[in-house]
Amino acid sequence: MSSIEDRFYGLPTTGISDALKGFNHMNSVIKPLKESDKISGRVFTVKIPAGDNTGILRGLREADPGDILVVDGKGYTERAVAGDFVISLAQNLGLRGMVIDGAIRDIQGIHSLDFPVFCRSSTLAASVKAEKGECQVPISCGGVSVNPGDLIVGDADGVIVIPNGKEEEVLQATLEKLKKDRTREEKYIGSREKALQYLDQVLGDSK
Repeated sequence: MSSIEDRFYGLPTTGISDALKGFNHMNSVIKPLKESDKISGRVFTVKIPAGDNTGILRGLREADPGDILVVDGKGYTERAVAGDFVISLAQNLGLRGMVIDGAIRDIQGIHSLDFPVFCRSSTLAASVKAEKGECQVPISCGGVSVNPGDLIVGDADGVIVIPNGKEEEVLQATLEKLKKDRTREEKYIGSREKALQYLDQVLGDSK
């Protein structure tokens, strides 16, 4: 059987969010660098001072292949904490992706790597290297609590965190929600009459 990480890969984050009742999604500004990028994997957490990427380098050294590096960069966007060189390191080390609550740079170079990066923004200025940061500690990223070993899923709509131990429960709820969505679409999409039937039903229920 496929791993739970693989079973979540490609499932829409909107469906997962519905299964989690709207909780655990990161701030909407944290988006993939490329709209087609998707991630699903175990979290390796990194906490850094604003604009300092030493902790990210430590995280890359300590993370296992298949992990997703999730970085609490304090939302600071005036210095980039990763560029194409750092992202190349992550790719060569076998990580599945990076999520950074902060800024990156070297956009075109990162595009050419075909490696999924989710971040708050981009900027020109480089990071500093003064503090070692912390790895594998509870963090806040994009306004959401993230713990080492949580499962994280991302796509064009954003990033969502699934607490460790809740994966199977959330997966089944997500699949059930997607099944209901398909049934609704088959019933109400395809003609003007079907669309009106749905709207009349919903609006009638709201009266």
